[in-house]
Amino acid sequence: MTTNSFLITNATAIMSGLPAALARHDGPDIRVAGGVIAEIGKLAALPGERVIDASDCVVYPAWVNTHHHLFQSLLKGDPAGINHSLTDWLATTPYRYQSKFDEGMFRIAVRIGLVELVRSGCGTVADHNYLYFPGMPFDTSAILFDEAEKLGLRFALCRGGATQTRLLEAELPPHLKPESYDDYLQDVERLTAKYHDASPAGMRRVALAPTTPLDSVSPSQLREMAAFSRKLGIHMHTHLSETVSYQDTARSRYQCSPTEFMGRHDWLGPDVWFAHLVKLGNDEISLLGKSGTGIAHCPQSNGRLGSGIAPVRELEEAGVTVSIGVDGAASNEAADMISETHAAWLMQRARKGELAQAAYAGGTFEGGAGAAAVEDVIRWGTTGGARILGLSGVNGISIGASADIAIYSLDDPRYFGLHDPAIGPVAAGGRPFLKRLFVAGKTVVEEDRIPGFDMAEFAYQARQATRRLLSPM
Repeated sequence: MTTNSFLITNATAIMSGLPAALARHDGPDIRVAGGVIAEIGKLAALPGERVIDASDCVVYPAWVNTHHHLFQSLLKGDPAGINHSLTDWLATTPYRYQSKFDEGMFRIAVRIGLVELVRSGCGTVADHNYLYFPGMPFDTSAILFDEAEKLGLRFALCRGGATQTRLLEAELPPHLKPESYDDYLQDVERLTAKYHDASPAGMRRVALAPTTPLDSVSPSQLREMAAFSRKLGIHMHTHLSETVSYQDTARSRYQCSPTEFMGRHDWLGPDVWFAHLVKLGNDEISLLGKSGTGIAHCPQSNGRLGSGIAPVRELEEAGVTVSIGVDGAASNEAADMISETHAAWLMQRARKGELAQAAYAGGTFEGGAGAAAVEDVIRWGTTGGARILGLSGVNGISIGASADIAIYSLDDPRYFGLHDPAIGPVAAGGRPFLKRLFVAGKTVVEEDRIPGFDMAEFAYQARQATRRLLSPM
C-alpha cells in the first residue's frame, strides 16, 4: 500500500458535499487508493491496509476556501479600524500597515492564516494576494506557494494588484504605487507557466484577479484582461458589490450597475467568481445567474465591516455557483472555515427572517429557518468552491474524487447532546477536534496536530512579528 492509501472505518456520519439526496452517505467506511476515494460502504480491511478508526467521528470533505488575504493575518483586531466600515477601514488598517511588511513578516503572516485554516479542516485555499509594487525586493507569490506546499495544501493564487490608483492609495507611501499594465500581465503569464496545473485535482492554480475592478484598472484593461486570461486558460476573480459604494461608483461613472459594468467588459461566466456580492438588484442576480458566474460568500467579514448579508439563496436559485471564503483576518478575526460556515448558516436564516412581516400587513411566513440547511452550507464550502476553481476532481466524498477528507471527533462538551452528530461542526461551531485531515490522500493533520510542526515556537514567532509590526512607523 502507498502512503496515500488507507481505509477509514466506523464513521458515525458522512457528509458528502453533494446536492439533495446525495448530501449524506451511510458509509460507514471509505477506502482511499492512490489518493483517490475508491469505495464507500461496509468494507473489510485488505491485508496490510492501514486502518483509521473513525468511531464517534463525523467525516466531511475538506473545506475549499475561495477568498482570503493571507498577509492580513497579522492585522487582527486593530483598535483603530475595528469600528470602521469598508472604505475607512481600508485606509485605517491594511493600507496603513502594508508598508511594514518585509519578506519575513509576510511569510509569518501567510503561515498564520494557513495553519488556522488547516486546523479547521480546510484543504484548498484561494488567496487574493494584492501585495505587489514596482521593484518589489521579494516575491510574495513564491512565498504563498511555498508555505502552502509545506503544509500539504492545494493552493490557488489569485494574482491581485492595480495598474492605477484612487485617491485612497495615492495618499499612501511610494512603495504602494501601482504596477504598469504590461508588468502585471507579464507576471500573470510567468506565474501561470511556472505554477498553474490545470488537471482536475491540480495542487496549484493561478487566477487573474485585479483588486477592485472599478478603481484598480481601466475599463479597456479590464476587457483585455478577460481575453488574456481565457487565452491562458485561467479563471478570473475580484471584489464586487461589497458595499453601496460600488453601486454609487458604477452609476456615477458608467450609468449602470456594477454587474452590468462587468458584463460589458467580458467579466461574467463560469470562469469568473466575485467576492462578496452583498448589494445587488434583482436584475443583477438574474444576470449573474444566467451567465453562470460564481460567488465567494464571506459572511463574517461582511458582518464585521457592517456591509450586510449577501443574497446567497436567491443567487443560487438564479444559477450562481456558491462558495465560501473567509476574507482577510484584518476584517475577520476568526479566519477559519468552521467559524465561516457556522456564520453562513446563521446569517442566511437571519436575512430571510428580516424580511418577515406580520400577517395583518400581508406577511406569509414567520421566520427564515428554512433559508439554509447545514447540508447546503457544506456543499457551498466544499464542492461549490471546487467547482468555482475548476477543480472537477475535487468532488466531495464520492467515488473517484480526490481524497480531500476531514475527520472530526466531537468529544468536546459543545457537541454533547446532539441528536444529529453530522451537523455538529457547522451547527454548533467552535473548533472540533480534527482527528485527521487528508489532501489528495496525504496526511495534513493527525490527532489535531500538524506533523512536525512546532506550534509553541510558531506562537513565539507570531508574537515577535506582531510586536515588530506595532513598533513606531
